[in-house]
Amino acid sequence: MLSHFSHEIPFMKHRRILLGISATLVILSVVGLIARGLVFGIEFQGGTEIDFTDTGSIGIEQMRDALVRAGEVDPTVQTTVTDATNGFLVRTTTIDPKTANQHAAAAAETLGLDENHYTVTTIGPDWGADVTRSSAAAFGVAIVLIIAYVSIRYEFKMSITAIAALLHDLIVTLGVYAWSQTPITPNVVAALLTIMGYSLYDTVVEFNRTDENAKNLRDGIHHTYFEICNYSINEVIVRTINTTITTIVPVICMLLFGGATLKDFAFAMLVGELLGTYSSFAVASPLLAIWKTHEKKWARLEQKYGSGTGKSVVESASGKGAE
Repeated sequence: MLSHFSHEIPFMKHRRILLGISATLVILSVVGLIARGLVFGIEFQGGTEIDFTDTGSIGIEQMRDALVRAGEVDPTVQTTVTDATNGFLVRTTTIDPKTANQHAAAAAETLGLDENHYTVTTIGPDWGADVTRSSAAAFGVAIVLIIAYVSIRYEFKMSITAIAALLHDLIVTLGVYAWSQTPITPNVVAALLTIMGYSLYDTVVEFNRTDENAKNLRDGIHHTYFEICNYSINEVIVRTINTTITTIVPVICMLLFGGATLKDFAFAMLVGELLGTYSSFAVASPLLAIWKTHEKKWARLEQKYGSGTGKSVVESASGKGAE
């Protein structure tokens, strides 16, 4: 084990910088959530979605003007490409199906489109409220189960730091949505729940190695908890990066070539997956090491053998020898 220390990436040495970056991202995200707020899709607040396909050379302003003349108030219009043909995805606050269909038909007639070029989906506010409650319940249950599993499998401190890293990922992801004003849809919620799994996976892989390395210390060899965490991260970092790359490649393909529904899911997945990889070594492990070092055993070892930077004993010894 000791022979590998001199080749480590010193994550723990730079833990204050890493935690500072994470704190800055969280603060910016909270500011975005307060100042700009989240934009929710019609599935959450009720409304109408009109999907126009094969619209040819019609421009976005032409589509918006036609909808306004038809009676819609401040419709949200996005361009889409389906099967290499141009189209539009329109979201409005109209919740009456009959009125929504009349407005869509009038806009289509103005633009010279027939009824085969659009579909209308209307969702009432009650259904949106049910989706909101179900999503909140899913997040709550998931967090409780994560705390229970990690506490039983490892220890309570690991479960709390894993949740801290998980909340970091979710808050920053929502901050990106707030600043970009990208609508939150059920597909985004599904992606956020998936992100929780990926984030937890990366963290648990590191914690598993940390737990084993902390338990298998040999007599006469002293390591601080910072050193153990640093060594454990380096043991699994290549595996973590490979997992991330193989995950985000298809996600990027969905983001570039998928339809509107797939892009909603892919954008959240891409942001969350990158954050999950980062937070496992930049948030979860540093917080765990700081917390564990306050225990008597690890505080004593840190005071006697540690440098306070996460540098290994071997690295420190080699430095002294060079002097």
